[in-house]
Amino acid sequence: MTKLEQLYEGKAKKVYKTDVEDVLIVDYKDDATAFNGEKRGTIVGKGVINNRMSNYIMKQLEKEGVPTHYIEELSDRETAVKKVQIVPLEVIIRNVSAGSFAKKLGMEEGKKLLCPTLEFSYKDDALGDPMINSSYARALGLATQEEIDTISKYAYKVNEVMIKYFESIGIELIDFKIEFGRYHDQIILADEISPDTCRLWDIKTREKLDKDRFRRDLGNVEDAYQEVFKRLGIE
Repeated sequence: MTKLEQLYEGKAKKVYKTDVEDVLIVDYKDDATAFNGEKRGTIVGKGVINNRMSNYIMKQLEKEGVPTHYIEELSDRETAVKKVQIVPLEVIIRNVSAGSFAKKLGMEEGKKLLCPTLEFSYKDDALGDPMINSSYARALGLATQEEIDTISKYAYKVNEVMIKYFESIGIELIDFKIEFGRYHDQIILADEISPDTCRLWDIKTREKLDKDRFRRDLGNVEDAYQEVFKRLGIE
């Protein structure tokens, strides 16, 4: 497989065309952004951690029946993935009150929710990724009802699998954001699963081990990412 021209550069990754049909190469960066790009910085080593962690978890999810875009880890920062058409919805599952959810609803951060919540945001940086519901998604032509049902089913399954897995390494899964894509006639999990896209707290100390350390200027950002990576035990 040969890496060809760059197709896209986002906040956290670069995407390259390859000489293989329907296969792209994703290259993870150390760049960090928050608040829709208003805050920018660098988290040293983040690209390696996010790449390897995301691949590791996606392989676990595949075993549990969640199809993903993962094909092969090529290096510490690069991975071959299936070329998908991204469904323009950010899919967020919350298990514990935190972040914008806590602020918006006037809830104490850290309060366990009675059940997981599922929400959609319209993927549009210029609009600030506004929260929408499934009828908005249908009305705007972002996804069909069948696709929304499939995405919802997989999102809850991802949550179920990850809660158990992270609990086994002493981490509480607070919430996370995932994205899905269309691969031929199939909906599959795409993008990444990492401390950039998940809120992860130490079960005992409630210490934040995720991008909130960068967002909120809590310090020790690299150490937090490294701690998650260490607990995963990825060879």
